[in-house]
Amino acid sequence: YDVPTRNALLHFLLTMSLSTEQFQVAGPRHPIVAVLGEDAILPCFLVPAMNAENMELGWFRTTFSQTVFIYWNQWEQTEEQMAEYRGRTSLVRSCLTEGHAAMHLRQVRVSDNGMYTCFFRHGSFYEEADLEVKVAGMGSAPQVHIEGPEEDGVRVVCKASGWFPKPQVQWRDFSGNKFPALSEAHTQDSEQLFSVEATLVVRDSSVGDVTCSVLNPVLDQEKAVAIYIPEPFFPQASPWKPAFAVVLTMLGLLLLGGCYFVTKEHSTKIQVRQEKEDLPRLKEEEQQAKEEALKAIGSVTLDPDSAHYRLSVSHERMRLTWKYPWENLQPHLPTSILFPSEKCSVLGLEGITSGRWYWEVEINNEFFSKWTLGVCRKNSKISGLYMELPERGFWVMGKRDNCYFAGTDPVTWLSPWKDTYRVGVFLDYSEGDVSFYNMINGSHIPSLELSFHTLCLCMESPPTEVSTTSQKDLQLGTKLLTHEPLEYISVPNSNKL
Repeated sequence: YDVPTRNALLHFLLTMSLSTEQFQVAGPRHPIVAVLGEDAILPCFLVPAMNAENMELGWFRTTFSQTVFIYWNQWEQTEEQMAEYRGRTSLVRSCLTEGHAAMHLRQVRVSDNGMYTCFFRHGSFYEEADLEVKVAGMGSAPQVHIEGPEEDGVRVVCKASGWFPKPQVQWRDFSGNKFPALSEAHTQDSEQLFSVEATLVVRDSSVGDVTCSVLNPVLDQEKAVAIYIPEPFFPQASPWKPAFAVVLTMLGLLLLGGCYFVTKEHSTKIQVRQEKEDLPRLKEEEQQAKEEALKAIGSVTLDPDSAHYRLSVSHERMRLTWKYPWENLQPHLPTSILFPSEKCSVLGLEGITSGRWYWEVEINNEFFSKWTLGVCRKNSKISGLYMELPERGFWVMGKRDNCYFAGTDPVTWLSPWKDTYRVGVFLDYSEGDVSFYNMINGSHIPSLELSFHTLCLCMESPPTEVSTTSQKDLQLGTKLLTHEPLEYISVPNSNKL
């Protein structure tokens, strides 16, 4: 060869050698967990390690037409990039000279979940590797409420939203024992986030606390909320049912064995007779157990010093009357006395510093459109309870403008709540929780978290008359005076549990 020919051949061989320098591309061995709303790093590296600054690098979805990120001629290229990734990707350049490249993905979305391909090209030679991104997001804490009686138990519902991927729901008792769910339904919203609604029927009236936990299977993290189910919520099982089943069983055995053994027939009749004789005793024991469960350990009385100046507390502190009874109103009295605009309220005398407490408030005035009840921190300033919030030391619910509400910020309107004339209040001081129940259908509103301070029962309404009567179970009655005829509110079963 002449000199020019040899030079050209040498240049060709050198170029071929450089462009066909072989390497492999490797990605992470395990899926990359990316948390919703946060940033993620998608790394790949060369084997053997070599400088990748002058290489073409790319990250794609399932095909090369689905471009996530391109780096070429030492510049980030955006012309072919998918619209959903623009402005959210960049190259981590710190280790390019060592053959390590990574794409920085910002503000992770549900749509980022899935498989990716990272691509390295040098000259005409290229290699690629697959990597998986698992997007995960923790949604809302579960909301648990009692929906009502169900056959021989109580139906409890647990709801949560904003989770990804599909969450897992588990019911447990106080000891950690698991309950099988009656049903579990999942839905996805427009952002592909999951909502779940799980239902449980609790049949053991002594179970006490029931916990609903929602688990993210990717993050292996859960959010859990417990609810206490008071024993009075359970349908009282009649002792006739199990006894009747026993009687039927015995009669069946009697008929079967009577054909062969007269002595067995006689023995079975005696046993059946004994079961029947035991029924009254079983029924009486059941009633005694029920009464014992509802028996008041502590009493709730009214604090005369906390009563509105238009209210008068009786000497036994169990009756509250309005100083201007409806029947004694005189037409010439000022409007401010007839219909005062300020809220009239009263507190319970006993401070609550421990334990579990349960009481019910019964409202029988269909015209009565505004009322509030609940608990408040000791020494809290009362300035219209239905506007007070937990941040100010009040945990209340009530009715205003024919709508029920919970005293949260912002106000939680309980539009699905069916109309009620009896509200149950359950206070668990040790758990820092107060719950309200519609005692007509057993439904429950989301619990309010308490701060650990001395608490007092509080009630607020337009001008009121409150009366109490002492029975086997303490009953606190509130007589309400509105612009309509008078009716009563009562608070039976005021118990420390």
